[in-house]
Amino acid sequence: MNTQTQLAERSNSALARRDEAQTQKGPALAPAVDIYEDAHGVTLWADLPGVSRDRLNVHVQDGTLFIEAEASIETPEGLRLHHAEIREPRFARAFSLSADFDTSKIEANLTDGVLKLSIARREEAKPRRIEVRVG
Repeated sequence: MNTQTQLAERSNSALARRDEAQTQKGPALAPAVDIYEDAHGVTLWADLPGVSRDRLNVHVQDGTLFIEAEASIETPEGLRLHHAEIREPRFARAFSLSADFDTSKIEANLTDGVLKLSIARREEAKPRRIEVRVG
């Protein structure tokens, strides 16, 4: 089993908690997410088209990372909207983080509707080489 599969499986319990909270706010779309892991930590990219910084909420609670956002899609001037599948989409996604990650060192950057989160691994959880002595 690879690391990405494990991270996805860990997120399933958080999704149940998130679904309870969403029933109060209405339905939400799960943004497409790419996750890469290396020795230093995890980098997560989430597609959030139409989302601005002030309508984005990223937070960690009880070892769960939450991404919640609302998009604003403007109708161009001079055009009249006849049909819209989703007028103001809401996005929500949750991931359980293992104790290996330092949640106090999460960096977030939103550029052109793509959220990049960098989550550092705790120093004691980083792989390290152990020197073997002879004799």
